[in-house]
This record gives sequence, structure tokens and C-alpha cells, in this order.
Amino acid sequence: MLANFLIGLREGLEAALVVGILIAYVRKIDRRDVLPRIWLGVSLAIVISLALGASLTFGAYGLSFQAQELIGGILSIIATAFVTWMIFWMLRAARGLGRELRSEVDSHLTGAGWGLVLVAFLAVGREGIETALFIWAAVQASGATALPLTGAALGIGAAVVLGYLIYRGVVSINLTRFFTWTGAILIIVAAGVLSYGVHDLQEAGVLPGLHALAFDVSAVIPPDSWYGTLLKGTLNFSPATTWLEAAVWLAYVGTVMTIFIRTVRGHNRSDEPIVPAATLSTQGA
Repeated sequence: MLANFLIGLREGLEAALVVGILIAYVRKIDRRDVLPRIWLGVSLAIVISLALGASLTFGAYGLSFQAQELIGGILSIIATAFVTWMIFWMLRAARGLGRELRSEVDSHLTGAGWGLVLVAFLAVGREGIETALFIWAAVQASGATALPLTGAALGIGAAVVLGYLIYRGVVSINLTRFFTWTGAILIIVAAGVLSYGVHDLQEAGVLPGLHALAFDVSAVIPPDSWYGTLLKGTLNFSPATTWLEAAVWLAYVGTVMTIFIRTVRGHNRSDEPIVPAATLSTQGA
């Protein structure tokens, strides 16, 4: 549940900041007439994201066990690729997000501004699709229960509230620091999803070594215990892990975390907190 809360919070905050900056900017340049276009793009992105989540959830019914495991394994790997890209993209773009969006708005404001539907749709839809795919993979890894979905919903709700407060100028946060800490945690979460995807492919017979266990601590950490469930839900930890799963987990964390730390250290980061979206829209306009 905690991992999915973090996914919902991070991705939801990205989307909320995008919407806030778009709205603040068009208000500043006195183009309130295009606000419905922005909300139309946002609504379309939400619908597409929900449709993707529904198709992933219900589309596998009726398939054989092997086919379900194969699809689950492939989608888990894709989800890991998406979240890895997202971690590094947001780490790089956090400080220049407002400037980038203002440039996009300026290039689509001709006439009635219908191009803003596309801007809002792509900006929010990217986060929504990533969220739907990654949460589905996390739910599959931790078991089909309501807790992961509840955690994601709470995270998205918190992100909407936080985004609104930032927009109104009530609170301020350092985006670079926020995405740095959440990015480091999500690397561990993504490693668990990737490891589970490998296990699915082993179950499907695509990868070998299903019965070659690196360790089995099920007697110490029973999968149905509260702490086993907690570890499964937060880190996708499996008490019985194959050698291939363990090797993939270690390789992913070792490689991605090293690159991530070097990227963070290489950035000339500022300790200044992010200013509200309304103020962002006045900078560089």
C-alpha cells in the first residue's frame, strides 16, 4: 500500500503541477477563453488512463495461466522501464518544468487555442498511463487486494490537494529534493516489480530456473503474515526468490541507483523551494 501511495503521490503531483502551471499562465496572458480546452485535454487523459487500467485488470480473464503469466511478466518489465525513465526525466525537468510548459502553450495559442487540448492531454496522459501501468504491475506483484488500489487513490488525492495548495501559494516545496528522495525509493520499488516480472516469465516457461531458489525464508517470513504482507506490498519482497530474480534485482538496483546518485551529484541543485504556479507563470513570460 505504501509503495502505491508513493506512486500515486508522485505521479499525481506531477500532473497537478502541470495543470496548475497551464491554468496560471493562460490566466496571466488573459486567455481565459482557452481554459475549457485545457480541462478537456485533462478529462480525456483521465478517461484514457482509467480505460487502460480497466483493460489491464479485466482483459486477462479467460486466458490460460501461461498466457496470463507471460502478459504479466512483459507488462511488469514495461512498467519498470516507464518508471525508470520517469525518475530520471523528472529529476532533470523539475526546475525547468514551468518554462517548458509555457513554451508549449505559446506555440498552441493561435486562434481558439484547440492545440492546448493536445498539450494538456499529453502532459497529464503521460503521467496517468505510467501510473495505471505501474500500479497494475505492483498490484499483480503484491496480490490482487484492495489495499494497493486504496494506497494509490490516497496518494493521488493527496497530490491533488498539495498541487492546489501550491497553486494557491499556501505551501511551497523544493521539487528537486522531493523528486530526488521519491526517485531513490521508487528505484527499490521498481526493482521488486522487475523481479516479479521475471518470476512471471519463469512461471510461463519463457525463462529458466523457476525451482532454483537463491533463498527461501518462508518459515521466518510467512507470505500470509502481516509483516510478510507489508514487505510484499511495499517492496514486492518474495520470501522464496529464485537465483534469476535475485540477480536481476541486484543488477537493476546496482546499475540504476549508481547512475541516479551520479546524476543527482552532477546537478547544481538549489535549496530554494518551488514557488506557487501562479508565480511561476510570471517568470520568463
